[in-house]
Amino acid sequence: MRSAAVVSAWRREVLVLAVWLAAWTLIGAAFGYALWAAFSGLAVYLLMHLAYTNRLHRWLVNDDREPPEGLGVWQDIFVEFNRLKQRNRKRKKRLKSIVNEFQASTAALPDGAVVLDGQGRIVWFNQAAAALVGLRAPQDLGQRIANLVRHPRFSTLINAPDAQPGEVEVPSPISEHGILMLRIIPYGNGQRLLIARDVSEQKRMEATRRDFVANASHELRTPLTVLRGYLEMMEEETGKAGALEQWQAPVREMGQQALRMSRIIESLLRLARVEAEGLQQRQEVVDMAALIERLVADARRRDTAGLRFETELQAGLSLFGRPGELESVAGNLIANAVQYTPAGGEIAVRWWLEADTVNLSVSDTGIGIDQRHLPRLTERFYRVDAARSTATGGTGLGLAIVKHCLEHHEAELSVDSEPGVGSTFICRFPRQRAHVANAA
Repeated sequence: MRSAAVVSAWRREVLVLAVWLAAWTLIGAAFGYALWAAFSGLAVYLLMHLAYTNRLHRWLVNDDREPPEGLGVWQDIFVEFNRLKQRNRKRKKRLKSIVNEFQASTAALPDGAVVLDGQGRIVWFNQAAAALVGLRAPQDLGQRIANLVRHPRFSTLINAPDAQPGEVEVPSPISEHGILMLRIIPYGNGQRLLIARDVSEQKRMEATRRDFVANASHELRTPLTVLRGYLEMMEEETGKAGALEQWQAPVREMGQQALRMSRIIESLLRLARVEAEGLQQRQEVVDMAALIERLVADARRRDTAGLRFETELQAGLSLFGRPGELESVAGNLIANAVQYTPAGGEIAVRWWLEADTVNLSVSDTGIGIDQRHLPRLTERFYRVDAARSTATGGTGLGLAIVKHCLEHHEAELSVDSEPGVGSTFICRFPRQRAHVANAA
């Protein structure tokens, strides 16, 4: 109906123009100047339209509430423009209300929030961001965030060609000992939200925990060594006829438990070293095939259950990484497979290259793991079957060590297991860490 009204209005305007020109032409013809009179009438008509155009322009610029009065089609134009302005006012009011609610809710967050445009420039930030990152208003509005937070890891994240979510830990730009977790969240039309969180206290607590575990383990190792020495001497004596003969079983049990405690302490110390020194260790090209062959050969020599070992290793495929940590990864996975595979079972170790990853897998035909346990396998001291782990001498720290070592190599661990069938552990390293012999 609106379009029909527009057509009707312009038809009337054309009819008015025709009548207007006819009247001027007739008046001019009475004086012998019909053509000049027609041109004069058209000029007056155009001047009238220019006057209404000027009135419309001034009304739009001044943003007056009431529209101007007009004749003919101009009255309809003024009415339609007024309707558009009213709708725009309502829309702007609604959007302003939404923005105010967003800013009020974001300002109440304990984390810093910074709104960035498509070029990484600061559009808005809350008070927490000003306190954590050191931003100032209005001086820093419009500045590129990468110029204010200068750190290589953050620059790589913020300048990535494809806007993907991500997070990095960087030193605080305003505190010497502070650490910030910066998270980028894309949204809208090329915009991004930067969330800043102070994790200094969390990192200090983690460091305190690591130091406590390392120091306690180190202090416990010496008395345990002494205790094991005396128990070994007593075990020798209990094997002979005499007063200690009846203590043979208890002494043997105490020796086994002392040995298990020693293994736990060694694992705790190894895990503390991995957490504290992992990223500082020297990296080099590691011949993974030779490393795996050596670990499998060691497992064969220690095997007393008649297990079958199979290896499928891609020749000439090496990995750039930390040799000690890579040995811990492969060694722990192979040791777990040996520990939980019954006599006569089979263990298969593979090392191969795919399009985007280089992979290490250890498969066994052991007892398997129920699906509900898989998400927690890499937690410290988590055991699927605590009684069985205690009986076999497990520490519950092997997969935690594997997890931290893989994190230092940007790798991930996946587990596929079925109770009574077996398990497959796969470590996927990024393709750029692979070194293939005789390849560019």
